Amino acid sequence: MITRTEKIRQTPVWQHAMASAIKSIDELLDIVQLSAAELNISEAARKQFSLRIPMAYVDNIRPGDPHDPLLKQILPVGEEMRTMENYLDDPVADLDAVAAKGLLHKYHGRVLLLTTGACAIHCRYCFRRHFPYPEHSANRHNWTPALEYIKQDTSIHEVILSGGDPLTLNDDKLSRLVKLLEDIPHVQTLRLHTRLPVVLPQRICDELLTWISRSRLNCVVVIHSNHAQEMSESVIQALQRLQQGRVILLNQAVLLRGINDNVDKLTDLSHRLFAAGVLPYYLHQLDPVNGAAHFQVSDERACYLHEQLRHRLPGYLVPRLVQELPGLKSKSPLVDLMTCEK
Repeated sequence: MITRTEKIRQTPVWQHAMASAIKSIDELLDIVQLSAAELNISEAARKQFSLRIPMAYVDNIRPGDPHDPLLKQILPVGEEMRTMENYLDDPVADLDAVAAKGLLHKYHGRVLLLTTGACAIHCRYCFRRHFPYPEHSANRHNWTPALEYIKQDTSIHEVILSGGDPLTLNDDKLSRLVKLLEDIPHVQTLRLHTRLPVVLPQRICDELLTWISRSRLNCVVVIHSNHAQEMSESVIQALQRLQQGRVILLNQAVLLRGINDNVDKLTDLSHRLFAAGVLPYYLHQLDPVNGAAHFQVSDERACYLHEQLRHRLPGYLVPRLVQELPGLKSKSPLVDLMTCEK
């Protein structure tokens, strides 16, 4: 009698890389060759919102530069602990839009599924840094209420997978979820909002490409890159692999003071994205989340920079400058908001 042997499953490379992300300030400082005194590091800020950075992202930080634009996005600093008027834990009123467990329904025709609270990197300006994921994110045990809601509303043609970051889920879980969405006839488009191709390019693996290229759904991946320095060769290769899987690639960036609030930097980002097959989609004005006020760029400055981009770039490389305001049925062009105020 021949006994059946269990198939040994190897942990994917990207999961090893995510598990070994840097979580220690001392380890980070040693790698970037800087001291805590040079950087205004706050242990209180780190305790409030933990440090997490994959090595693939750290590798793109310039050693010895306390003003490096990538370092400033992930470093817990004292400014985060200041209480600022009009800065909230839920700045875009996500909790008001909960339609089912893990499902947000803000805009006509599309819903957003909070697949997980996990992320490969903790960006200090994250608008969901205080979000109560244990109560509100969906997972494989809680997808049923969200799926039932989507089935019953035939106006929903697009499902957005978000989080956290949906690509922190393994491909078995993701492919099963996508298959369930494919079984809903009126759902035509799958959109993934993810930072992993930029911060952990190993995530774009064969298993992911297999299920995403076979899906009957139109697949759109919206990445999140704020600075051309993030677009390393390994990131570009990962994005090109997604393109080969018939995925439409868009980018959304956040306008951040001291990081990309400069027309040259924004121009470089658009060119670098396009070279990788990604169209600039949105340039977001910062969501006013508690702990992120030091990243704020004034509306006047934001509109000026956007106008300069329009002078420098062809229209298809100019991202839409928008702000998300609670209660509105779409994201709002910032220029229109400022015109209304006048």
